[in-house]
Amino acid sequence: MTRGPLLHGEMMRLRPIEARDSERLWEAVQDPEGTRLTGTTAVFTRDQIDEWARAVSDRPGRYDWAICPAAERDGKPVSDELIGEIVLNDLDEDVRSANLRLQLLPNYRGRGYGREAIAEVLRFAFDGVDGEQGLGLHRVSLDVLSINPRAQALYESLGFRVEGRLRDIYRDGDTWADAIVMSILEDEYRAMQD
Repeated sequence: MTRGPLLHGEMMRLRPIEARDSERLWEAVQDPEGTRLTGTTAVFTRDQIDEWARAVSDRPGRYDWAICPAAERDGKPVSDELIGEIVLNDLDEDVRSANLRLQLLPNYRGRGYGREAIAEVLRFAFDGVDGEQGLGLHRVSLDVLSINPRAQALYESLGFRVEGRLRDIYRDGDTWADAIVMSILEDEYRAMQD
């Protein structure tokens, strides 16, 4: 079981995805802009999404977090509702690497939630958080579509570097889009923290 720890930033909290998140995950796969910008071409049934939400946090080799607003009242979260998801998957303990994936629901894009979620996940991946041991990774990678320069700029601002380009690997309507392969290494991450 790879349930991840609870992670906290100033404006968001990360908790493992649970069955109660299926409605919001269903909304995410129905969002045309979100699926376009992430290159999602699969079509899912509601039952598939329900099963995914119920079981994904227990799958080995990955950590799947719900991004939730951090606002609190009387020391308790105002809302524990998923506004996006962030994932570390393809974990390889031998080479100490993983892949990162992020998706936010439409009303929460461009507001800083993604930046903070990535920063917290990278901290967990490389160093650990709040006294919890991290994963001790050496490398975290991702790919971003060439039609999403805003996301590429975000990743670069967090220390990710372009490694290469997979040409015409995704369909974008009647045209094609490249995947830009990016990564951050543990020493690059630590240099960004200094």
